[in-house]
Amino acid sequence: MIILPPSERSPEGTTAENRGRRLLRALTFWLRPAFTLRVLSRFQRIAGFDRSMALASSALTALVPLAILGAAVLTSVGSYDIAQHLVSRYGLTGEGAAAVESLFAPDQEKADVSVVGVLFLAVSALSFTRALQRLFEQTWELRSLSVRNTRNGLGWLLSGACYMGVSGLIHSLPSEGRAHLVSTAAEVPVTAVFLVWSGVLLSARRVAWRDLIPFGVTGAVAIGLYSVGATLYLPRLFNTSAQRYGVVGAVFAMISALFAVMLCIVGASVVGREVRDELTRIAHGERTPDDEVRRQWDAMVDQARSRWRTARGQVTRRHPEPPPDD
Repeated sequence: MIILPPSERSPEGTTAENRGRRLLRALTFWLRPAFTLRVLSRFQRIAGFDRSMALASSALTALVPLAILGAAVLTSVGSYDIAQHLVSRYGLTGEGAAAVESLFAPDQEKADVSVVGVLFLAVSALSFTRALQRLFEQTWELRSLSVRNTRNGLGWLLSGACYMGVSGLIHSLPSEGRAHLVSTAAEVPVTAVFLVWSGVLLSARRVAWRDLIPFGVTGAVAIGLYSVGATLYLPRLFNTSAQRYGVVGAVFAMISALFAVMLCIVGASVVGREVRDELTRIAHGERTPDDEVRRQWDAMVDQARSRWRTARGQVTRRHPEPPPDD
């Protein structure tokens, strides 16, 4: 067998280089301006920021009473302390930790639940599931089912309880240093499966689970990154809010944290939908040229330079330079 020198090798011989170029094209394929603009356009169509705030508010209304009720039940039947779990998970200290403990552990053994309270909790929880259901319906352009999907909403609440239980078990491991990163990484696949299942259930199985995989992966990674960052800024946020407003400050801090989580979910739903559509087009043979990314970015740069020159010319005409003094 004759081995040719590098200068005489055929392109087929450089398999490693070809593989590297294909990998680079696959990674930069999603950076095309056209794809980015489609994502931003869909995010704007569903009013992404407003929907994230609405979901955060609905989650706060539903989850805080459920957490307080759960804390009362768990404290009465065992030694599990939700307040202490939240404090240790996010590293809360000082007045922030005291506010969380006051919110979730005020004489839980004596807590009394009325029929009206149970009904309020049920209505609040189902209202949150319908808000999340509308997210999938608008992102995937489905017909609204509203209360007709209540059974699946109840199923999602049970699934959410199981997910929170598994998440709590994962984060019950040591959470200092690298151990926290390991627990967060272990939670990412669990979150991805839960998000995919959420889309299937709340869409009444009108969206196939395979089509929801990009959403689940994107959302799980985004929430995992946020979880790591939250350990850095949440203690300061809770302490500052508690110092200003007392126990109510913990509620303000919680809605800020929930807004960030819901923004990750809303953004992931938009990105997941566009990725699914792009993969469908690729499967149908609609492939873009290899230099598509470079050509689109070059066109954007040329357009930006042209607009800059036009704006600069207009400013120069309106404010001409004074003539030099003789």
